[in-house]
Amino acid sequence: MTSPRVSVVVPTYNRPDKLRRAVRTVTEQTYEPVELVVVDDHSETPAGDALEDVDVATLDAVTVVRHQRNRGANAARNTGIREADGEFVAFLDDDDRWVPEKLARQVEAFESGGERIGLVYTGARYVYPDGERVISGDVAGEVTRDILEGAAIAEFSAVMVRASVVERAGLPDERFPSWQDHEWFLRLSLHCEFAVVPDPLTVRHWDHGGRIGEDFERRRDVSFPLFVEKHRDLAREYGLERRFIASLLETLVISAAQNGYYWETRRLAFRTIRTDPTLLTAWLYLFACLGGALTYRPAQRVMALLQS
Repeated sequence: MTSPRVSVVVPTYNRPDKLRRAVRTVTEQTYEPVELVVVDDHSETPAGDALEDVDVATLDAVTVVRHQRNRGANAARNTGIREADGEFVAFLDDDDRWVPEKLARQVEAFESGGERIGLVYTGARYVYPDGERVISGDVAGEVTRDILEGAAIAEFSAVMVRASVVERAGLPDERFPSWQDHEWFLRLSLHCEFAVVPDPLTVRHWDHGGRIGEDFERRRDVSFPLFVEKHRDLAREYGLERRFIASLLETLVISAAQNGYYWETRRLAFRTIRTDPTLLTAWLYLFACLGGALTYRPAQRVMALLQS
């Protein structure tokens, strides 16, 4: 028997050095066969030029697609999915990287779980300017209810998806400037079960600027209302409408605080608590931001210690 082919989709934009690092971690995977699909979202330095000196001889196939204009990360991922030929599709952001056994462990999880498994994600190690944090996932099986209640599954770089499930659920929604992964995973969960490899096989770098999660205002003004519009009825079917909305608001609370919107943090925290007073995080951020930066910065250090 031959091993199933894995397609790796790497969207990239204006980060040639990080792109080379990411692609090298694909070439170092212990699993084969692997197809690499790099989608250049109209970078100043074309991705094909940036990768000229990277040895990709270990890969089964390499495709580099260049957008004629900048269209955003989700559009780049969707281009990559359309180009991919593998039975499974994995994603790697250009500023992240993998440990060598990452793909092999995920394929093992697919094979041991059988056809009912449509998505496998791994734990992750997050690298921040002031240290590191490891997150090991524990949400698996039928996860629709968990996601509606606010469970965070993973982010794109930690995920591998069965291509046949993507055909049924559809592609990531390009209208979302943030939360694209969370929204897509919710739709995928309606068609399959999820499995997790809890070890931190994905390394996510938050030690530089320019990540999508920093854009709080578009998250508040675009992603939040669009997410509610798309999935409020589904949450109502599960009897979770208020919890669903409150969990999204809670995410906005955290984002507002992290980006220095302390008045917005307090306003959104009050709104979250009115919707569902059982969400402890909203209470914590409300009190942490009562005095703005003077109270948030010390509280942030305490919360980071508790989380670690």
